[in-house]
Formats: sequence, structure tokens, C-alpha cells
Amino acid sequence: MICTPEIGLRWVLPLLLLFAAAACSDPTPPPPSLDEARAALARGDGLGAEIVLRQLLETGTPREDLAAWLGEAELEQGQLVEARRWLGEGTFSPDSAGVGFHMLGRLEMREGNLPAAGQAFDRALQASPDDPELWVDIGRLRYRGGEQIQAVEASEKAVALGPENPAALQFHAQILRDSHGMEAALPWFERALDHNPDNLDLLGDYAATLGELGRAKEMLTIVRRMTALDPGNPQALWLEAVLAARAGDYDLARRLLQLTDDAHRESPAGQLLSGVIDMRSGNYASASQTFDGLLDAQPDNRRVRLLLARALALDGSHRELVFRFGDVALRPSSPPYLTLLVGQGYEALGERDKAAQYLDRAATPRGGELVAVPGTVPLAVVELRGVDRGSDALSLVRGLIVAGQPGAASAKAEAFQKKYPGSADALGLAGDALLASRQIGPAIALYQRSAGVRRPWPLARRMVAAYRAAGRGQEAAWLLSEQLAGDPANVEAAATLGRIAFEAKDMQRAELLLDHAIANGGTSDPDLLALRAQVALAQGDVDTARNFAGRAYRLQPMKLAVVESYRDALAARLDGKEEARQLAAKAKALAAR
Repeated sequence: MICTPEIGLRWVLPLLLLFAAAACSDPTPPPPSLDEARAALARGDGLGAEIVLRQLLETGTPREDLAAWLGEAELEQGQLVEARRWLGEGTFSPDSAGVGFHMLGRLEMREGNLPAAGQAFDRALQASPDDPELWVDIGRLRYRGGEQIQAVEASEKAVALGPENPAALQFHAQILRDSHGMEAALPWFERALDHNPDNLDLLGDYAATLGELGRAKEMLTIVRRMTALDPGNPQALWLEAVLAARAGDYDLARRLLQLTDDAHRESPAGQLLSGVIDMRSGNYASASQTFDGLLDAQPDNRRVRLLLARALALDGSHRELVFRFGDVALRPSSPPYLTLLVGQGYEALGERDKAAQYLDRAATPRGGELVAVPGTVPLAVVELRGVDRGSDALSLVRGLIVAGQPGAASAKAEAFQKKYPGSADALGLAGDALLASRQIGPAIALYQRSAGVRRPWPLARRMVAAYRAAGRGQEAAWLLSEQLAGDPANVEAAATLGRIAFEAKDMQRAELLLDHAIANGGTSDPDLLALRAQVALAQGDVDTARNFAGRAYRLQPMKLAVVESYRDALAARLDGKEEARQLAAKAKALAAR
């Protein structure tokens, strides 16, 4: 058969189009690889990694070659049961054993099996002794297990092995934040973010640290970045709620808090924020309920106790207030404000004799010395339990100090320290017992070791008292300055530094520090306001002195220092002479009591 040219073209053109279409179509996708799965895990994409790993499994890759990374992928997704299917048997190829036992240790730690986690990490170390992220997890395990000193050492090892590793840098920043304050931690968070700028957990840590330093605008910038990366991120919403509450927008703070997940709403910090929002919004009954539950979980939290007492007072629940805190308010360790609230509660109930007892006690000047705080469990009960648990050891040592048995307290604290030699809490407790025994030098040494791991304000306050008792006032002032730099909202630290400056006749510094303390929540402290009036008077600013002294007097009109401050401020004005004479008579009567 002979074909004409026209007929041939009819056959050729479709073939050309077919070949062209084939050439333009997507090429055959490359086969899955372990590197692809590991890259997904590095991005935090557990599901993407699992898909690739299961494809490899289906194409014949042995299970022991993939089990470590499949376990990591399931951990990344929060699937702990599935993770144990891959990790629990510990069957890993030699090349993946380090990762496998590392992930098994993480799994055990997440499920609370700390000894098993330690065993898994030990096996991981045999295969990967120089893995910085393994040392991070070892540090976290040690911290949880009460070996905080060893945890610090692990964080230093992690940074030495991985000076650019974000996880190592973040953990070291967290350790520094606990021991040296927010300011010291900030550069380490920033270094970590240089190497992992889109890590939400790291961004959240950085934002929270900025917020604690009072750098709200910078914090908001970071929070918005978190929201851009993950619009519904619970941590970002939580941080926005904190910002809104600090700005006084409590309705917005409540709405944002409601949008966070249960972990934030039900955490101690979330409950505290919720209670504060309710109290500031006038929902005193709801605030009382929240603080009550939080105090049950944290019976030693003095701040929560004061917030609960204030919420009850504002709600008019005076009978519950005096029932709950009547005994506590009479303890030498009770803050004057709590004693005042209970006195006012009895006054509102018409029980003036009882009210006078508390009001007089609240107005009585107190020395600067520390007062032992009783434990939450009665001494007779806790003596039977021993010092196996931290809470029991705390109650036992405190109870013995309050009972006037400092020698026995030191012996029990030393036994607890020997049982947990790496515990910062055990070191601090042993320091407390030595301080009660007037062994000030050894107490300071223990406090310093404890503060090298974690230096909360109660420990710093005890250290300041010990330095002063040892005649080391400059070290006390330096410690207070460092504490305030790392925690700018600390009213007590700022007020104490202000008093030191006042005593040194540095009125300009005293003014700055006291104004800072008042602006950060000291408006209801009559002693602080009276001292600020004295500073103003020394500077010749009579109007300011009268303003602050008057505010202090309205808060506590029966306190000698407050009355004297108001007397001096009024006496400096021509139109206040008569009132000043009346207050002088009142001060004389109070001093004679």
C-alpha cells in the first residue's frame, strides 16, 4: 500500500504530540530515603517523616534500621503507645542504636519512668557520647530527678559539644535563667534563635523572658511572629493574654486565655492569671475559688495566700477570711498585710476586741531579721516520716527550727543533703538550718552552691540576710542589684535597695528605686510609701512628701513609722503645723505602747 504525504502527516503529528506530552509530564519521583525522613524530623514534621519511613519499610528496609526514627516520628506526634512499639524492645541496628536508645530515654522520661530513662540514656551514650542533644536530655532528666548540680554540668557539656546547637543553647539559657536571672539568659536564647529562627518552643521561651524583663514591645513582636508561623498556637495566645492583663485589658486577657488549650488554662500559671483577671474585673468570688484551689496544690505559696485573703476581703467574705487565716496571721512569719486584712475582717464582723489584736500587731514595727516559717505538716507527724521526700524534709527542718531545736534541724537537713547531694533544694535547706544555728559563714557557702543552680527570690532574700548578719553589706547590695536586674518587677528587692540607698544618703538613687517599686505593685505598702515620703522630704520636695505620707497614713494610721512620716511631711508646710502637732502626740502615744 502506498501512503500519500497527507496521510503520513495525520499519523506523525499525533505521535509528536504524544512524545511532547510525555516529555513535559512530571518525572518519576525519586525513591524514598532515610535522609529525607531525618530532614523532616529536623523540621519537626513527625507525620512527614513517618510516611517516608513506612515507604522504606514496605520496600524492604529492615525494621531494625528504621525503628529508631519511626519511634522518634511517633514521639514528635505525641503518639507514645506507637512510639513504644518501635522503641520498647531496644532492637536497633548498630548505626541507629544511639538514636534509638536516646528516643527510648525520651519516651520513658515523658511517661515518668525516670530510672528506665537513665538506663536508656546510658546505652545511648555508649553509641553517641558526643551528641549535644543527648546531653540536653540527660540534663533534663537529672534536673527532674533532683540532681540539679549535675544538670548544670550536663548543660555545660551540651554547649561545649554543640556550640551552635539550638537545643543545647536553649537548655543552657533555661538553666541560666533560674540561677542568674532573665537578663543573663537572654543572649543564649538569641544565639539559639540565630540557628533555629522558626522554632515555636524557643520563640515562646524568648518571648516570656522578654516579658519578665518588662520589655513588652519586643515580647509582642516575638508573639506576633509565633502567630504568623502557627495562627492557633496556644503558647502565643497565652503570652498575649499575659500582655493584655499587664496592660489592664482584662476582658481581652480572659478571651485569649479561653482560647488556649487545657494545659495552659489548668496549669498553676494559668490559674494564677485567671484568678488575677477575675479579681481585677471585680469577680471576687470566682477569684477566691481559683486561688483556693491553687493554694491547696501549693500550700507554701505566700503570694497565692495573700491573693486569696485579699479576694475574700474584697468579696465581703469576712467570716471565711478570719476562719482561714486567723491563726496564720498571728505567726511571726506572717506578712503585716495579711495580719491587717484579718484585723479588718474582724472589724467588719463587729468583733472589735479581736480586730484590735490583729491591727496592733500589723502596726508593730518589725526588725529586718528572718523569721522561720512553719512547715505545712505538723512536726509530730513529719518526725515519723523521716527525710525521704523533699516536702517532708522541708516540713521537718522548718518545724524543728520553729520549735527552737536548730541542732536537730541541722542534723536532719544534713541527712537529706547526703541523700540528695545534687539537689539545690537540699543545699538551701541545709543552709537554713545552719543560719538558724547562727553558723552564718557555712550557711552562706551552702546558699551560694544552691544559687548556682536556682536562685528564686526567697533564697536570695535569705542570702541577703546572711550577708548582712556577717557584715558583708556590699555583697548583699550586689546580690539585690543582680536579682532586680534579672527580675525587674520584684517589689521587695527594689524597696530593699531603695532603703539601703536612703541609709547611705543617696537620695537620687533611693528615689528611682522606690518609685520603681511603687510602680510595680507597691502602692498598698504603707512602709514603702512612708519611706518614699522621707526621701522626698530630704530632697526638699514637700508636696511630694505630703502626698506619699498621706497615702501611707490612709492605709495604716496606727503604725508608728507611718505616723512619724506624715507628721514630718505636714510640719514642713506652714498650713500643716497644727495637724503635725496632733500627729506628734499620736506618735508619742504609739511609741509608749
